[in-house]
Parts: sequence; C-alpha cells; structure tokens
Amino acid sequence: MINSDFLHPSDQLVMIMKRIYEYGMTTMSGGNLSIKDDNGDIWITPAGIDKGGLAGDDIVRVKPDGTTEGRYKPSSELPFHRLAYEKAPRLRAVLHAHPPALVAFSMARKIPDAGILASARHVCGKIGMARYDLPGSVRLGEKIAAAFEQGCDVVMLENHGVAVGAESIYKAFLLFETLDFCARIEINARRVGKPVIQKDKGFKCRAPGGRQTVMREFVPVSHSNEEKAARRDICDLVKRAYRQRLFTGSQGTVSRRLGAGSCVITPAAVDRAYIAPEDVALIDNGMREAGKTPDDLAPLHALIYETQPHVNAIITACPPNLMAFAVTGVKFDSRTIPESYILLRNMPRLQFDALFSRREEAAKTFVKENPVALVENGCVIATGGSLINAFDRLEVGEYSAKAIVASRDVGVIAAINDMQTAEIHEAFHLD
Repeated sequence: MINSDFLHPSDQLVMIMKRIYEYGMTTMSGGNLSIKDDNGDIWITPAGIDKGGLAGDDIVRVKPDGTTEGRYKPSSELPFHRLAYEKAPRLRAVLHAHPPALVAFSMARKIPDAGILASARHVCGKIGMARYDLPGSVRLGEKIAAAFEQGCDVVMLENHGVAVGAESIYKAFLLFETLDFCARIEINARRVGKPVIQKDKGFKCRAPGGRQTVMREFVPVSHSNEEKAARRDICDLVKRAYRQRLFTGSQGTVSRRLGAGSCVITPAAVDRAYIAPEDVALIDNGMREAGKTPDDLAPLHALIYETQPHVNAIITACPPNLMAFAVTGVKFDSRTIPESYILLRNMPRLQFDALFSRREEAAKTFVKENPVALVENGCVIATGGSLINAFDRLEVGEYSAKAIVASRDVGVIAAINDMQTAEIHEAFHLD
C-alpha cells in the first residue's frame, strides 16, 4: 500500500483516477473520487472535466461550510460524498465509477459474490445495494450514506454502478478493483458453466494475519548481481501483468529461483502497480529476508522449486477468463490452437487446499507435461524455465480462455484431434 502521508489529496485523486481510466473502468466524463482531510475539507474531482487528462489543479476543495475553492464546479455527485462522510465518520475516501462488469450487475440489480475467489472476500468487505434514484440528488445520497452507515464498504447502485468507501483512496481503489475482477470472473464463468461460490473453505488462511507458515528472519550478507537482476525482472513483469489485466493491485505473485533453496518473490500487501526492487523478498532455506513479508504462497513456490528441478520461475494469478474454468469445474481444453497446446499441455485442476494444507501434493503436479494448473476458486499457477517462459504460458492461457469463452456465442469448438496432437508432439519434441 502506498504511504500517502506526504502526498497532497489532489495528487492522490489524480493518481487513482488515472488508474481507473487507463484500466477501462470509467469513461472520460464518468466517475468521481473524494478525500476528506483532517481539517474536514472534502477534495473532490470536478464536474464535466476529462477524467483521462485530470491534473492536480483541477481538483476542487469543499470546505465544511460548503464554500468551494478551485477553477471548476465540484462533481454533481458531491451530495452523496458529503452524506457518506457525515453518516459514516470512519470513511476518509469515497470512490464512484461505472466499470462495465459492475454496471452489468447493477442493471440486473444483483451483487457480485466475492466468494468466487478465496483471496477476495476479506479485501472486498461488506457489500450492500442502494435503490435507484436520480444521479446527483440528495435522495440518492441518503440511500448510499445509509448503506455506509450500516457498515457497508461497497454499495452497488441500481442501474448506476458502484460506490466504495474506505480509510484511504488507495484502499478504496484496491477494494473496487478486486470486486470488479470478481464480477468479470463471475460473468465469464456463467458463460461456460455454473460458478461455485466457496462459503467457508480456505478463507481463514487467506485473511490478513492468517498465514499458515511463520518464517524466521535472516539478514543477507550481500546481494549478488543475479539477485539484483531477478528483482528488477520480477518488477518489470509484475507491472506488465498489471497492464495486461492479469494481476490486480492486490493479487498476483511472481518468483524466480536463485539457487538451491533460494528464490526471490513478490511481497504481501504491496500494490502491484508500484512495486520496486527493494520490495521484493529474498527467501533462503525456509527463512525470509529481515523486514520483508513474502507473499502467502511463498512456501508453495519453494516446494515446487525443491520438487521440480526444471522449474526456475513461477507465477500465480487470477486472470478473469482462465478463472472462469477454475471456479466452475468446466474442463479447460488447450487443444484449441497449436500454440496453446504446446505451451499449456494438460492443465490439471487442483483443489483449493493444495495451496496450503496439501502443498507437497501440489508441487508434484508440475512435471514437464503439466506446466500450468488451475486451482479451484484460488488461482492459476504457471511455471517455466524462465520468467518470460512462465509469463508467456500465463498470457497464452488467458488469451486462449478468452477465445473459448467468446466461442460460446459463435459455435461449437472443433478441437485439434489426436492425430494432429501427435504431429505437434513430434514436430516440437514435446515427449
């Protein structure tokens, strides 16, 4: 999470609106953000200004007496922001936007279930629904504020989108982004089968403070050039995965083997969009670098490296198309195009507890003919001989899954047959 102590509210709002717009979760005229500071002032995005080109001096300051400072009018949705802060004093930031997946749920007047991902429920918190009313009206503001007052972190707005409240604009964004991912996964899952929502299993081990393994610390004597390069490459790949919509700010894990019993891995609770080499955690023989908190899945990654000598890089993620198969039980068939089969092969399915209580069994899965696996309601695990190899498999898997989901509206897939598969094995030396 970014430390906002030294960032002006205007800069925070511009930074987050840029992420929302570039991620395709609002239009140039849609959505609004606000922050309430320690003085009681509300800093809010302006009305009628291009959200894709927002600047710090565009942000409007609304004082407690209602007077404003700035060159533009405040957002027309100011009434609901003010009422949210009044009714729920715990809130210091409010986010409102119209991402298509969440709008789809709002039009159907349904709430997406964060239980579709085991890692999402504790991020998304309590979700409520506000009945439809005129945008910008006090009546709508009262309905939204009432839901926040009742302890909701997210309020779905009938036929309108979503509002999120939190103690910081960064936490509000990560919550919003995670719920949007869940909505996209659920929509895709319903196109291929029936999603299975996990109500209890595994949630405790994914909640903050619920990690299954406590690692002792060590202080590295030095950092080799190989390790420094691995840290840099991991950060580059994590940011690319974020841009490619394979990761969110709060999920996505990348590790790289360094030597016997040693690897570097992404940390827990660091926003993937801003990760830096110094954030990456070094693990050596079951111990973690002092001052670093490795991702929850670090023990599983370490076991895969120990069990599978040919694996030098691992990526775990929840991309919205591949996860449609992980949450429905529908088999993912990689025999769609030759590239998919060559890179993905069999893609076995693992039960959710393979991530924690059955790691040894899971680690044995990743033999050369099984480089990628789906974990029910958990994630996708892609392995490779290098970071690029593992990323290529994850990306090809997501693109293939996207094509399969889309094919449901086109016709029946004609998979590559056994003879054609055998030709691929021979031509590309897969056996």
